[in-house]
Amino acid sequence: MDCLAGKPIKHLQVSSADTSMIEQVGISGAFAKDFISWAGMPERYGTTAMELRHLRYFVAVAEEGSLTLAAEKRLHTAQPSLSRQIRDLEYEVGVQLMTRSVHGIELTTAGRAFLDHARLALTQAEAATEAARRAAQPPRALFAIGFLTGYEMDWLPAVMEILHAELPNTEVVIHSQDSPDLAAGLIRGKIDLAFLRPEKQARGLKFKLLRKDPLIVLMPRDHALAARSSIRLQDIAGQTFIGVSPVRAPTLWAVINDYIKPVGVKPDHQAENLAMAISLVASTGGISLLPLYAQNLLPKTVISRPIQGAPPMVDWSSAITKRTLRHS
Repeated sequence: MDCLAGKPIKHLQVSSADTSMIEQVGISGAFAKDFISWAGMPERYGTTAMELRHLRYFVAVAEEGSLTLAAEKRLHTAQPSLSRQIRDLEYEVGVQLMTRSVHGIELTTAGRAFLDHARLALTQAEAATEAARRAAQPPRALFAIGFLTGYEMDWLPAVMEILHAELPNTEVVIHSQDSPDLAAGLIRGKIDLAFLRPEKQARGLKFKLLRKDPLIVLMPRDHALAARSSIRLQDIAGQTFIGVSPVRAPTLWAVINDYIKPVGVKPDHQAENLAMAISLVASTGGISLLPLYAQNLLPKTVISRPIQGAPPMVDWSSAITKRTLRHS
């Protein structure tokens, strides 16, 4: 007598044809005697189709490493019923997926391969269910808002409060990008409102100046200029200078370039974004000019100092498309 799920079962007769089929699916030796032949199976085994519940049961047993734990903790079903479901699944697949050992349930090579696909199938089934439920719901209006990276820390709470009051049934989507990308999103209709630098090349957008931000000087905490309370333009000359990208930040690049040109300063490095600029300041020991809001994002190793005298200013604006104005 052999045991399955703790209960004895009678040996079934295995014909030579069945033995050949067993060898073809890779079950031989000690496992062959435990494999139930097609000839001896009740008819229902030949017609049982694989269902999502079979996959859920299999994944639960594989992850728990125990039929008992999977049945009681995960599936809330009886162990004999779970054993029967796993046996049905193995018959449907045509190979042995699990074996018993002193350590509990272990996956065969075929079982390990099957597990990855079973998990994926369950994930896709859940996604399909969610998509169907969303499709059946009344459509919900979307409002996409974009921020120049870094500014959302100061402005997002106030903006969200206004949007929730004015558009209570609208789902708000937030974008954090460079000004050129925000302008492109507005033009393509992917963003409804953006807070960004004025982009001269962005035709079809309506900009409204919100404020002018002064530039500040960033430097490592142990820099020679760190002892000063403010930095003069001539102090920047001769220092390793971290510039910004004329492509990713054209407006800011123009303001910085106009300011440093009189003393002959040229960038030694060019940062593609704010995070990169701060990282280069910390790693190279250089200095950089960035808008005031950058001081909210500085690590402990980097400090900021104001520019002595009248600092250069950079515009910060809101923008919508002229198309939106015509339809509002």
